[in-house]
Amino acid sequence: MPHDDRPTLFCLHALGSSAREFDALRELLADDFDVVGIDLPGFGEASAATGTSVDEMVGHVVRKIRRHGSTRFVLVGHSMGGKIASLVAARTLDGSSGLFGLAGVVLLAGSPPSPEPMGDDARAQMLSWARAGISGDGHLATADARTFIDDNVGAPLSPENDDRALSDVLRSAAEAWLAWFERGSLEDRAAEVGILDVPALIVAGGSDGPLGEAGQREHNLPMYPRATLEVLAGAGHLLPLERPDELADLIRVFWRERVGSGPFVSPGFGRVIGSGRTSSQTRAILAGRALPDDPDYTPQVLDAAQFATLRLVAERVVPQGPAPFDIAGRVDAALARGVSDGWRNAALPPDQEAYRLGLDALDDFATLDDEAKDSRIQAIVDQQYAPRAGTLTAEQMTLWFEDCRVDLTRTWLAHPATMERIGFDGFANGGDVIRIQGFTELGADRREAWEPAMPGPSARDTGASTTETTDTGITDTGITDTEKETVR
Repeated sequence: MPHDDRPTLFCLHALGSSAREFDALRELLADDFDVVGIDLPGFGEASAATGTSVDEMVGHVVRKIRRHGSTRFVLVGHSMGGKIASLVAARTLDGSSGLFGLAGVVLLAGSPPSPEPMGDDARAQMLSWARAGISGDGHLATADARTFIDDNVGAPLSPENDDRALSDVLRSAAEAWLAWFERGSLEDRAAEVGILDVPALIVAGGSDGPLGEAGQREHNLPMYPRATLEVLAGAGHLLPLERPDELADLIRVFWRERVGSGPFVSPGFGRVIGSGRTSSQTRAILAGRALPDDPDYTPQVLDAAQFATLRLVAERVVPQGPAPFDIAGRVDAALARGVSDGWRNAALPPDQEAYRLGLDALDDFATLDDEAKDSRIQAIVDQQYAPRAGTLTAEQMTLWFEDCRVDLTRTWLAHPATMERIGFDGFANGGDVIRIQGFTELGADRREAWEPAMPGPSARDTGASTTETTDTGITDTGITDTEKETVR
């Protein structure tokens, strides 16, 4: 179980290595992250008896993460571990893994979900090492381990790291090497992984071979459209041992600028989402909603001025706390997908056009102070605001703004952290079973034994302000009295 509020980095090592390759990163990042290295089957302290296939390694990692209990984590995959990390990420986002809380992925010279690019001579050489080991004591020969390390670094390792790397290669199981080169590295799992719309950091060594910058651009980058690619000049393939300080800096920046903002759920609430009481389909929907927003999001329906106005409107309609998420961006993306509440008033044009015209009518909103903004909002609600010509009529403005407020509020309510904030766990009415569990206690303020305690904002802020009525009649959760009935 997690012991503090730090996010967790679950680190999956390279072929021939172990969780120990992340020891330096653990020390460097200790103030900001709980760095948890996981030995993959056949490496480090993990027995090959649990299975060395790709799917068995994925299952092994999922079990380790579930046992740890973190519900706010980043997957870090180095080389072979990169392929496993991508598959765990895909199964977490589609709800099938039973995990919840994935916030980002870091690939360090990662092997792709598709067949790993590798020369025939290199593959044949390492297969010969593995087969010789199986015929002998079950491990690689010292000379072969020495060659493997020397061939995979841009410059000699420090004596301490060199000893660690050599020791890890020598204690790894030859059968795990054979499984990777004969099957795992050759499997094409790209269709299963698909396109992962998750914040990602991809790091390549400038002096690496097939999994260097060119390999990452060709094989991993297309699957992570939100990824940034960093190249460490002169580094080889064993990045956690060669450049731990630079990796630590990159991960801190990645978290600060791409991942760490926005609300998140408590471990207890996250465990309910990951439990058998929540269906995999519902879990997938909630996992997508919980992902951090892209700070570089470019509006798809609105122009830059209209989008800026929508963000200002969202701040007044649904004020958020110190960990806000991009409600306006999500509304724009929904408009682009044609997703809505399923109806519109006959007096209004289609949704996209109505939003553009309505926001054009508020093109001076940025010049108003907060009190004037609220007065403007109240005037629109009361049909007392006269928009400029060429936009909407006063009646249309009121109707559109009602739709806009509902869209903003609905988007805020749909976030798992908001659900916890308001005490809603109705999604956990049954998992992927024929006879769903449902609820027994249906009375107000009655909580069943499996339900998580959901503290209010005084105990834990999930990104929304407390609810107080202002003199404009708008609550500072953004829900008017009329809309409360609509939301119900």
